[in-house]
Amino acid sequence: MPHCAVPPWALATIVIVAGLLILCCCVCVCKKCCGKKKKGKKGKDKGKAQINMKDVKDLGKSYIDKVQPDVEDLDPSLLEGRKNGKEEEKLGKLQYSLDYDFQNGQLIVGLIQAADLPALDIGGTSDPYVKVYLLPDKKKKFETKVHRKTLNPSFNESFTFKIPYAELGGKTLVMAVYDFDRFSKHDAIGEIQIPMNTVDLAHVIEEWRDLQSAEKEEQEKLGDICFSLRYVPTAGKLTVIILEAKNLKKMDVGGLSDPYVKIHLMQNGKRLKKKKTTIKKNTLNPYYNESFSFEVPFEQIQKVQVVVTVLDYDKLGKNDPIGKVFVGCNATGTELRHWSDMLANPRRPIAQWHTLQPEEDVDAALGIRTS
Repeated sequence: MPHCAVPPWALATIVIVAGLLILCCCVCVCKKCCGKKKKGKKGKDKGKAQINMKDVKDLGKSYIDKVQPDVEDLDPSLLEGRKNGKEEEKLGKLQYSLDYDFQNGQLIVGLIQAADLPALDIGGTSDPYVKVYLLPDKKKKFETKVHRKTLNPSFNESFTFKIPYAELGGKTLVMAVYDFDRFSKHDAIGEIQIPMNTVDLAHVIEEWRDLQSAEKEEQEKLGDICFSLRYVPTAGKLTVIILEAKNLKKMDVGGLSDPYVKIHLMQNGKRLKKKKTTIKKNTLNPYYNESFSFEVPFEQIQKVQVVVTVLDYDKLGKNDPIGKVFVGCNATGTELRHWSDMLANPRRPIAQWHTLQPEEDVDAALGIRTS
């Protein structure tokens, strides 16, 4: 068999071509692998970056939502209110006049009208009236008539304070507007306070002034009274036993009082009968244990009220009321419960402590029963 010898140049050519092919393959493989790796890394980084940004954005949004709403979504008036503190309420305004009678030493306060009062009742109106008094003593308080269902009442009433001109500078005149409420405490709408040392009383003053928010004055503590009620339906007999009082307000210069108690039987705003206890000298914690009886037929017992007033006896002047309270079917709270307990337990005396209220508050509550 003949042997074919490969020429040297052909062998060299084959080796070179084979080497080039292997080199090209290596280069392609490297390029493909490196490119894929690089691309994959870039894509991975990009994806990672997107997720992180979204997480941060979502996380940030959740915190913002929890802490505060977007500023642009806020009502501009709320922002203004936040800057300036509490938004000022509009309470309406009051027109009044001031005059001083130098000859007789009298300050004459005229209450002319009010306007733009806020509606405090369900029907979108109020039942306004005005209280007028001088601080710090508050001894004499005047009240206008109640004007029903109006936010622009015309009062046209004047009130006179007898006070020497030399003492007037140390006083502050208060005109407080209230909304009358038939069944609960009257709501304060607003007030005007005028330090009298800032007023020139050489001529009559007449002006409008905006009402300011009334400072909630703490209810003055007047004391408590304990009495028992007993009703015998068959005999038509109502018995009131005044037992004792405690922590009464000091009325005398020496820091004590000379208290006694008046009991009125009332119906339809009229006083039917009156009784009173003995006077207990120099004490704020008097003990009486005194019994009083009234004839009240069974058919009338739901229509009457018993009004209990504690007064400070004054030998020279007027006997000043310390406080009062009334019980009956149209009373409220503890007073109504006491009356109901008495009716539910005929012939049995029921004793109860009661907190004394200011005379004008009780009078107003009793006065509405006549309307």
